[in-house]
Amino acid sequence: MAIWVDADACPIVIRDILIRASQRTGVETIFVANQRLPLPNIPSLKMLQVSAGFDAADNEIVLRAQVGDLVITNDIPLAAEVVEKGVETVSNRGEKFTANNIRARLNIRDFMETMRASGEHTGGPAALSQQDRQAFGKVLDQYLASPSKA
Repeated sequence: MAIWVDADACPIVIRDILIRASQRTGVETIFVANQRLPLPNIPSLKMLQVSAGFDAADNEIVLRAQVGDLVITNDIPLAAEVVEKGVETVSNRGEKFTANNIRARLNIRDFMETMRASGEHTGGPAALSQQDRQAFGKVLDQYLASPSKA
């Protein structure tokens, strides 16, 4: 069991939650990014730096993540690929991506991308709220506490 983090766009507060969880549980947590991230010297924490190429971090996560692992990402196409492999996947806001909801999320993402490409100003995502942090922490705790992960 490992936790794979799409770390290029992972908010610092979520990174801190993951670091504390890894330190507390000893679960291997791998931050994948195209630049080095400052991580404390904890044996269960790993930094996997990839090339700066397009989707390099995503491709590495898809290649390495396995059933029983958890992937943390807000990248819908990445989530779709790892969900297809049977890997549990959750957003930085605690939203679980599943085989039942990932196609709808891809459709919404593609629609919004089309809107932006046509010149429509759609705005970015809302700031990460305290509720979002709590939702993420709850989902992470559920994953770490599940009997199959022990």
